[in-house]
Amino acid sequence: MRPAPSPHKRATSPRGKSASAVYAALALQVAATTALVVFESVRGERLAQEIVALGGDTQTAGAQALAGAATVFALLILLVAATTVATAVAYLIWLAGAGRHAGSPVTHVLAGWFVPVLNLVAPPVLLDRLWRASLPPLGQRGPWTALLAAWWLSWLGLLAVVVVRLPLDSSSEASLTGLGPAELAVVVLSALLCAATVRELTARQTASARRRRRGPAPVVRPAPQAVPH
Repeated sequence: MRPAPSPHKRATSPRGKSASAVYAALALQVAATTALVVFESVRGERLAQEIVALGGDTQTAGAQALAGAATVFALLILLVAATTVATAVAYLIWLAGAGRHAGSPVTHVLAGWFVPVLNLVAPPVLLDRLWRASLPPLGQRGPWTALLAAWWLSWLGLLAVVVVRLPLDSSSEASLTGLGPAELAVVVLSALLCAATVRELTARQTASARRRRRGPAPVVRPAPQAVPH
């Protein structure tokens, strides 16, 4: 008799590994953004004013004194950018694997993220199709739909912050990036909800794969009863 796989082995399956990579990348992105927000609140406003006061002259003693803080700021910006790219790559790798598990062409699953305008609506619809293809238990539709909607609205909110609000705020002399506690809260919320959708779909697909390995349940027929003479 073949032994059942241990929980450790299930956790290290390809789906589990790709999901764990998404969780790790999201955590690093949140940590990098938090560090940048802390720097902005502690040093950002004063550094922005001092840079403006220099008038573009990088040879003065004042410019040399700002070199250390400016270097830290540049490194934090690079760190946020790098973790954002890593998160996108990890998520797309996980999504491609989820699409293959559901029998959907990878190009169809990923195209929704890259076609302009369509990518404002298609990703949650495609994710919902993958979830339904895993044949989830009855009664889970409502919670999943609420989670999916909350995640996508948080993502659109984050997109609005990055594309619309931050460029306007960062044009001010009193700010380097425009990032603050409110923007950080949007980043954290979007990351948490994204991780929750990844966890939910991964769990459903893992359960679906386990059911397929076990095969259909045996049909139990009642024993024939003797007919009295």
